[in-house]
Amino acid sequence: MAKQLERYQEIERSIITTYRKTIWSPFVLAVKKYALIQSGDKIAVCISGGKDSMLLAKLLQQLQRHSEVPFELVFLAMDPGYNEKNLAKIEENAEILKIPLTVFHSDIFAAADAANAQSPCYLCARMRRGHLYAKAKELGCNKIALGHHKSDVIETTLMGMLYGGQIQGMLPRIQSTNFEGMELIRPLYCVLENDILRWKEHNGLEFIACACKFTESTAQLENPNFSARKRVKELIAELKKENPNIESSIFQSIHNVQLDTLAEYKTGGERHNFLEKFENGGADE
Repeated sequence: MAKQLERYQEIERSIITTYRKTIWSPFVLAVKKYALIQSGDKIAVCISGGKDSMLLAKLLQQLQRHSEVPFELVFLAMDPGYNEKNLAKIEENAEILKIPLTVFHSDIFAAADAANAQSPCYLCARMRRGHLYAKAKELGCNKIALGHHKSDVIETTLMGMLYGGQIQGMLPRIQSTNFEGMELIRPLYCVLENDILRWKEHNGLEFIACACKFTESTAQLENPNFSARKRVKELIAELKKENPNIESSIFQSIHNVQLDTLAEYKTGGERHNFLEKFENGGADE
């Protein structure tokens, strides 16, 4: 008689069986395609308590067990001022999933509140990242891993075009400019959010969403970022009715940018104009 698996083992198994095609394989693809992990890396997996970062933790645990490339993991959860219920939920889920959390505390919610910023979510995100970099470096890590997924990449690209007047993507790997020797990686770069939701629901898991007290007040702003993202999500859902491959097309577009067809672009902080090539006979039809 086969030994009955514990719940965390069933959840792990679902990743490489039921969701092998939609989650495990795209995850491995991103790690390899963008060279996210090298031998000897010590990676701080940043746990916010949501579905994305929790799945990321499980994927990296699985990869560490099976990879021929040796690397270390630290599972880092920052408490920026959560209430007791939300913090307890994060710790409960970590126990269910067998994720050994290192929790540290900060006063980011209070600091962002005191700053009275018009874009508290942006300020909070920047402060969080700085604290995570600092703690990860203190623990001897050279990388932090965040749970941004393919849908985030697609939505951010469209938001920049529709609401920011720019074409700007989200890189899978970034070198920190403020913390020497540190990098940020996004191993879920090729995984769609809907597939993460299916994995969550399949396993009967419940995670915290945004536990930030600014959400209600931000909803009163004229053009809050989160509502723009919601509108973009709705737009993509509408477009998918006509073209089921719309997400893949948008995602592929940021891998296939034709600079020669753009009137202006910036690289390395410098702005360039098509006339630079045109006047030298370099712009063809």
